[in-house]
Amino acid sequence: MKKVLTTLLLASFITMNAAPVFAIEEVKKSTATPKQFKSMAKKNKKVSNDYKYAYVNMNWWGNFNDENLNSYIRRAIENNYDLKMATLAVEEYYQQTRAQFANELPTISAGFSPNLLKMPGATNTTGAFAVPAIAQYEIDLFLKNRDKTKASKKLWEGSQLDERSVYISVASAVGTTYLNIVMLDKIIELQEEIVKDRKEIYDLMVLSHSEGLVSTADTVRANKSYISGNTDLIELKKQRERMLHQMCVLIGESPENTDTIKRAHLDELNFTGVIPTEIASEVIVQRPDYLKAEKMVEKAGIDVRVAKKEFLPSISLTGLALFNAHDLGSIFTTRGMLAMLGGSIMYPFFTGGSRFANLRIKKAEYERVLQNYYKTNLTAIQEVNDSLVSIKMDREKMTETEKQAKLEKADFGYNEHKYNEGTISKLDLIQFKENLLTIDKLVAQNKIDCFVDYIGLYKAVGSNL
Repeated sequence: MKKVLTTLLLASFITMNAAPVFAIEEVKKSTATPKQFKSMAKKNKKVSNDYKYAYVNMNWWGNFNDENLNSYIRRAIENNYDLKMATLAVEEYYQQTRAQFANELPTISAGFSPNLLKMPGATNTTGAFAVPAIAQYEIDLFLKNRDKTKASKKLWEGSQLDERSVYISVASAVGTTYLNIVMLDKIIELQEEIVKDRKEIYDLMVLSHSEGLVSTADTVRANKSYISGNTDLIELKKQRERMLHQMCVLIGESPENTDTIKRAHLDELNFTGVIPTEIASEVIVQRPDYLKAEKMVEKAGIDVRVAKKEFLPSISLTGLALFNAHDLGSIFTTRGMLAMLGGSIMYPFFTGGSRFANLRIKKAEYERVLQNYYKTNLTAIQEVNDSLVSIKMDREKMTETEKQAKLEKADFGYNEHKYNEGTISKLDLIQFKENLLTIDKLVAQNKIDCFVDYIGLYKAVGSNL
């Protein structure tokens, strides 16, 4: 009778008929972190944002000597949503790696199964209780699961490099947007003076026309020039508002808070850092996208190795223990215990060619990733060289524009002297002043272009300046 009861209880356990089973996570059973994951656990438990500031190299941003700019970069690091998503993506890949690592460990399940039995020919029913437990372990003799964990870890490491890339990109966007806002402040200030002068010219033309001193055509041209200046001013203000909206989003603020964006005057900005004329290759290969491409090549190589190991047999062990009794008090006695230990070797003799196809896919992926690695190398060199050329040429252009501005300023001074002596009209003096204001707008544009070029080089070398 007991043998029959034991057999029935075991059958109900195996077929999972009304037998609740509670899985026990083997990773949580041990308080010690597996050796190969100790470094992951330490890196995962970041209690400060110091590593984020290291990503963007805050010391370099200090070369602009503008606390407003530094403050916005810090606020972006704390509040930018793209950065938050990048950090969460790292956590996702980290947990995926842990989940893959769990496949290298045995699984243990246990449960409690109450049963009510009625034997053939019997007039009464019999109650029984069972506690089944089962352990399964795939022996990783060929290290296939170990390689899968290594491949998953490469993805996790790649996500960290993606996170670094995003931080550098956002910091660059904050710096570029801020500088463009400062430039627009200056250009709008100059354009307002131009509009004011054109309004004065138009008023003078209207007065002269009423006295018959100028033609109607000249008055119309003056009016067109005034309206054109106003149109340019409106366009500049629109650009500034859009830049302010963009800045708010970058620092995690509502675009409605544009009035809270403080900034320095362009004349106060002064970059005191040293910009190199050439970049060593050791700096280029430390770019996060370059390092990630390298990680992906390593992962693709591991994937090919795993695909080859799919042709090997799988070896597994299974252990089963079953305690059963008619009453709860005697359930854990050896009299009602059934135990089993078994193993198996399985080899997929026929899979319809899927293993061969998978191997070819992984080899093709490896070649594609390798070509992307080569491309990333060339792209990195190109971006650095482009940045260095832009810095050199824009500096030269800035020097020439400043020379032109000095000459224009001197010319305006001479004409102002002539006006004071009464040899030229006020109309002529205002025109010379507009020429000076126009060249000052070019100086402001060129100055910011140089600063933006510096940020471009900062981004091209992965903030390693």
